[in-house]
Amino acid sequence: MINSNMAAAETPLLDDTVYACLDFKGRPVRRSKSGGWTSASFIIAVEVAERFGYYGISSNLITYLTGPLAQSTAAAAAQINAWSGVATLLPLLGAFLADSFLGRYRTIILSSLVYVLGLGLLTLSATLSSVTVSGVLNADNATLNTSSALQFQVILFFFSLYLVAFAQGGHKPCVQAFGADQFDAQDPEECKAKSSFFNWWCFCMAVGIVVTLLVLTYIQDNLSWVLGFAIPGIMMIVALLVFVLGTTTYRFSVKGDEESPFVRIGRVFVLAFRNRKTASSAIATEEALPTESSKQFKFLENALLAPDGTMEQGKMCSIREVEEAKAVLRLAPIWATSLIYAVVFAQSSTFFTKQGATMDRSITTGLKIPAASLQCFISFAIILFIPIYDRLFVPLARAVTGKPAGITMLQRIGTGIALSAIAMVIAALVEMQRLRTAREYGLVDQPNVTVPMRVWWLIPQYTLYGLSDVFALVGLQEFFYDQMPDELKSLGIAVYLSVIGVGNFVSSILISVIEKATGGDGRESWFADNLNRAHLDYFYWLLAALSAVGFLLYLYSTRSYIYARRSTL
Repeated sequence: MINSNMAAAETPLLDDTVYACLDFKGRPVRRSKSGGWTSASFIIAVEVAERFGYYGISSNLITYLTGPLAQSTAAAAAQINAWSGVATLLPLLGAFLADSFLGRYRTIILSSLVYVLGLGLLTLSATLSSVTVSGVLNADNATLNTSSALQFQVILFFFSLYLVAFAQGGHKPCVQAFGADQFDAQDPEECKAKSSFFNWWCFCMAVGIVVTLLVLTYIQDNLSWVLGFAIPGIMMIVALLVFVLGTTTYRFSVKGDEESPFVRIGRVFVLAFRNRKTASSAIATEEALPTESSKQFKFLENALLAPDGTMEQGKMCSIREVEEAKAVLRLAPIWATSLIYAVVFAQSSTFFTKQGATMDRSITTGLKIPAASLQCFISFAIILFIPIYDRLFVPLARAVTGKPAGITMLQRIGTGIALSAIAMVIAALVEMQRLRTAREYGLVDQPNVTVPMRVWWLIPQYTLYGLSDVFALVGLQEFFYDQMPDELKSLGIAVYLSVIGVGNFVSSILISVIEKATGGDGRESWFADNLNRAHLDYFYWLLAALSAVGFLLYLYSTRSYIYARRSTL
């Protein structure tokens, strides 16, 4: 009788057990004592701290590179784009490691530790800058010592910077998914809470970013870069401790015994490549597949064949595996034609910030807002327009189109791309006005003198950026998540981030090419350090034209796209 009671006490009640979930000790979890908003709050805390750290670096990085590190404007912008590209491509690696080996919880812990290390080394590099300035200048060999110290500082800084990028690669694909894991989609109440979780997730992120842009950039510009890098590191330590404190409440999803989807899809592409010259592939695959797109995916369907062209079992992929690979490949045209949007997206933290730094940023006598803090208007626009989109636009559009979401995901993305093109047109017009004002006041050769033009002129382009994000950025996230096979949802988020990552690389390459093409032989390039002699307006017009071409290519690529889940249209 005692043994029976003990067993009952140790085993959760059937109706209180969460299906396919375990606790931190590998035991079945009880719904009443795990997950939900309690667990989600711990996870949101670490995400807010991570965004605080990331934006605390990225939003004002152009100022640090062109200031204490003495880089040119073009070189700094290219460096930032390259770093941002790496940071948004590494989630592909993070998703693979988490889903195949480490699990999301361990990946979050490890990446948080790397984050703390990276931010700590960034703080050290900024400290070295202060020591160099105060202690080396009085020495007889000041020039040599300063050069050596600056070189070491630059190496340490970029090593630390890419440590942060590596850490972000582990965070981004895992934290949000782990937070969503705390709600059981099979329970009606928790299913509603799960939908609400994504809303509050975005809200908390936006608030954290706004605080970063308003507070941390002011500290960096007016007080100390050491303090500006140290504060995010301290917050990350506190957030990691909070995250660990919630361990006993977390629900851990049970992984199946099936082979990793990464391995399955990779095998399809390998076998398809090996069998690409098999003459009988068309006949064999058309007989084997009941698919609507055999003509479009002959290459992948070759993976169904044995090397000799037969359908011998054990030497080919299953139809399910080929269909998974086709679902991924079908997204490639949308991914490629969305890149120009990502190139435009990269400019807000680089050239927009440099523009603002030359303009009148005073609020009252003696008080100036940091140029980087203007990026908060992007977050303000997102906070403002998401409720309008969800509560007003969608119902009105639904009444016209009859679609549950008002417009399709691809239409939403296309609208955002069009808005980003308009944002570049406005940015070009504002920059033309800024250059005209500099000429009128004789400030062309006085780059350190404030151009008498209020910085508020930049608000429309920042606001349009935010509005385009409501459409394109959220649409891309939803699209790649929704259209991926069920077992590849985390990869879908990583693929969406890779659009931004590759777009940053394209921006970096484009800036470098233009710098070489327009500079040299005594000429001022489009990205001259003296922005009053530069031509950022030409660059913005070029991006606007490329956006228009990219938009047309995007429209063409969407004509033949077939949604995997028509219920989400």
